Amino acid sequence: MRQPDRIIRLNTVRARTGLSRSTIYRKIKEGTFPPQLKISTNGAGWHESDINRWVANPAGWRPRGEFDFPDDY
Repeated sequence: MRQPDRIIRLNTVRARTGLSRSTIYRKIKEGTFPPQLKISTNGAGWHESDINRWVANPAGWRPRGEFDFPDDY
């Protein structure tokens, strides 16, 4: 059975990637880092699977297309 994709917050993303806050947001703007999701009025987070994919291959990361399936599909 597949586990649900957790939403992780900025501090967890920073700890897993080793990137600073400003570097994360710069990379999002450049399109080289997964974009954040709006989870509440004042909150945002990232899909854990997107961060895991980025950590596994930062240079080759690209946004998932409409027809891309997760690796464990």
